Amino acid sequence: MNEDTIAARMREIFDCAPFVRWLGMEVLGAGEGWCETLLLPREELRQQNGFLHAGVVSTMADHTAGASAGTVLPPGISPLTAEYKINLLRPALGDRFRCRADVLKPGKTLVIAESSVYAITGDTEKLIAKALVTLAAVKVDLLPPA
Repeated sequence: MNEDTIAARMREIFDCAPFVRWLGMEVLGAGEGWCETLLLPREELRQQNGFLHAGVVSTMADHTAGASAGTVLPPGISPLTAEYKINLLRPALGDRFRCRADVLKPGKTLVIAESSVYAITGDTEKLIAKALVTLAAVKVDLLPPA
């Protein structure tokens, strides 16, 4: 599949995830072994000091990693997070947030991916979080056909 087809498929999958849809995450692009997403922050996604909530940053890192893993799995098999570790490097303050996830090791039963989350203000991007995500490859019939 070409990158446009893969990105379109990832957008369909994101649209099927109610929580991710509510957060407002969107797919910027995807290809074999990678995915990039964007989130525009809203007031209800912030914590008491005005920073994007750590749970939102974590979800962005996790779901984008899952999307990158999904690009290397065969049809009918979906990634399901088995474990992840996230380092929150600085407060999440920005006009928008971008996440890039790359598959580090594709496998038949487990896929390992790494996510980087950036806060963007104007033309300046700052790395705010890094995650290492282990995803199990599971048979799922819930997703719309490719």
